[in-house]
Amino acid sequence: MVFNIGSQQAGVINNVAGDQTVQGGQSGHLTADGKDVRGLVGELRTAVEDAQLPPAVVPEVRAELDSLDEEVARPEPDREAVAGRLTRITGLLTSAGALVAAGTSLIGPISALAGWVGALGRPILQALGM
Repeated sequence: MVFNIGSQQAGVINNVAGDQTVQGGQSGHLTADGKDVRGLVGELRTAVEDAQLPPAVVPEVRAELDSLDEEVARPEPDREAVAGRLTRITGLLTSAGALVAAGTSLIGPISALAGWVGALGRPILQALGM
């Protein structure tokens, strides 16, 4: 028997011969290239600006966003560095109550970026309740 499997560009797709056991769930986030990742950072920045954060956390969140944007602008972004910055941003937004108040406008780009960094993003998704 022969299977010809073409392009697989969306979601989680498993090609398995025999049995498969999955523990801990599966998720997939499609991000085609660095331009898309930079777009997600831009969406996150816009959502943060609209979130009306407490003035005490604004400079720190902006600094992390600036560092995140610089990292994803590189030809080969360091996913571990991206995950670290995203973790700090998520923590700051959570402590400020912004994730609850802003909802999907913040959670969407954060979860997509967490998916892009792969397994390193799992704690971020868990912090978001995903």
